[in-house]
Amino acid sequence: MTSIAVVAALGNDAGDCALATSWQALADNPLAGPLAIAASAGAVGVDAVRLEAASLRSAADVATALRWFASTDATHLLWALTPRLELTAAGLQRLAQTAADTQAALLYADFYDLAADGSAALHPLVDYQLGSIRDDFDFGHAVLLSRAAVDGLAEAIEQDGIAGPFGGWYDLRLRATQRGPVVRLAEPVYSAHAVEESAAGEAHFNYVDPRNRDYQIEMERVATAHLQRIGAWLAPPTTPLVEAGEFPVTASVVIPVRNRQRTVGDAVASALAQQADFPFNVIVVDNHSTDGTTAALRELAAGDARLIHVIPDRTDLGIGGCWNAAVHHPQCGQYAVQLDSDDIYSGTDVLARVVATFAAGGYAMVVGSYTICNFDLQPIPPGLIDHREWTDDNGHNNALRIAGLGAPRAFHVPTLRTIGFPNVSFGEDYAVALRISRDYRIGRIYDSLYWCRRWEGNSDHALPLETQNRYAAYKDRIRSIELAARLHERRG
Repeated sequence: MTSIAVVAALGNDAGDCALATSWQALADNPLAGPLAIAASAGAVGVDAVRLEAASLRSAADVATALRWFASTDATHLLWALTPRLELTAAGLQRLAQTAADTQAALLYADFYDLAADGSAALHPLVDYQLGSIRDDFDFGHAVLLSRAAVDGLAEAIEQDGIAGPFGGWYDLRLRATQRGPVVRLAEPVYSAHAVEESAAGEAHFNYVDPRNRDYQIEMERVATAHLQRIGAWLAPPTTPLVEAGEFPVTASVVIPVRNRQRTVGDAVASALAQQADFPFNVIVVDNHSTDGTTAALRELAAGDARLIHVIPDRTDLGIGGCWNAAVHHPQCGQYAVQLDSDDIYSGTDVLARVVATFAAGGYAMVVGSYTICNFDLQPIPPGLIDHREWTDDNGHNNALRIAGLGAPRAFHVPTLRTIGFPNVSFGEDYAVALRISRDYRIGRIYDSLYWCRRWEGNSDHALPLETQNRYAAYKDRIRSIELAARLHERRG
């Protein structure tokens, strides 16, 4: 018979304490086994074992909770990732039944968000995939772990010493996923009191905030150890570049655009203003704009022969399809350098520096750094994004964990043509970067080359939950495909 032990972190926050009655009701549920609370001194009102732990995120706290669970007779451990959930007897029974039916190592479920006014909104999650190894995967507010999934992991986590103050839970869940299926119950099982979060477009940059550097280093260690355990870790790549051939110019700035009349002129001007001792051009792939962008580009192209204004024959292209059109264009150079139609280069030497980096390192891809700013080019937090988490030895492995590699991105075109972009408008750059990183070296420039302008017209501004989920699932699919390829490569 399924019995469930429960562990949660309950602090002295007023919201946490107000939920003490909900946790007590859970503790009194006949289906629930013992309840343990990792509590601060201010936590009150719950009849439970007090663990010598604070957040249930550090390796030490995770090991403490697992040792406590091992001392119980429960078959499963409900791990509350936040204390702000309300789980009814019916919800707990549904989790128990599903765990028994699926033999899941890790089970999680959709939930309702409870607003301050008492209203509830469904909060669906996304399915866990082979490649869902990012440390920010959203399991909701609680997961159910089987005893078999966590048996012996307290000792393993402590002995390995890979995780520290940040990565204990991440280490635990990656290890648990090796021991059985991960199952999402695509129905609401509990409710959670909502807390104010960053807008999606701003939260997008949290993982590269320099203030989170120690966190990122630790998470990379944990992810790398996981890849080594499952046989997907790769040594640094050594594949030689595809032979170059003849090109009309050395470099092309590539700008895919649709309906950016307000900003595309600035982008084109910054590209044409580049100063270099080699020939270059600017290829703008105008994806059938309807707002005046096309007319503006025609006027600019009439005044400068270096601007190649391309309107594709096809009407079904995403950003990736527009990139394919550019890199296969007869006027494309040996190197293709990215510039979004919202953004501008921060100086006139960007192309020269990128091409020099290619020449110095024999790279298939070079990635620079950028500064986040408002529309008027005033820097805004977190400012410079330089992706210093990248290393030559392990960047290609850590790339499976992070959300992207940075900007501006530049490519050795002969090599890129053998890979191509997926025809989508989100994650196309990440897909190509992952594929390149498997076989080829990637160079970095850590100085800011690029102004990334945040404004209400950005395509990732204030995304609805449905879109966030679709994007997250797609990137996880990209990781899954790449991880499968790397596993196959290692196994021969």
